[in-house]
Amino acid sequence: MSAIKDINLIATVIADMKRDETPLLTPARIQEAHELGEKLARLRVARRLRQADAAARAGLARSTAALIEKGDLSRTQAQILRYLEAIAPGLTLLGLLQEIDPSLKALRAKEITKRVRPLSKSELDELDF
Repeated sequence: MSAIKDINLIATVIADMKRDETPLLTPARIQEAHELGEKLARLRVARRLRQADAAARAGLARSTAALIEKGDLSRTQAQILRYLEAIAPGLTLLGLLQEIDPSLKALRAKEITKRVRPLSKSELDELDF
């Protein structure tokens, strides 16, 4: 029974070590953290990587990768950079923020709605009010 109490005590101490940074940041900075997470998730999708695979490459748990992609403020800078390196080796944080990666450009182009064919004269006339 003593071992269970010791384990619970250790778990409580570890949980207390994590600090909620939210009250210390402005809403704009919190939004930036969420946007960084969204950009990492978007890059991962553009590179066609599963979250679990990217996390394994970075030496992180998949749950940590999920928190990074949500913009969780308790993730360390090292974890974020390792995750970025696992997804796109050589891509800088600035490059991620500027979305210069070719896979992101390809994803953006794919998402844009495109017409399959031009409208015929009769179809155009039908739309003319």
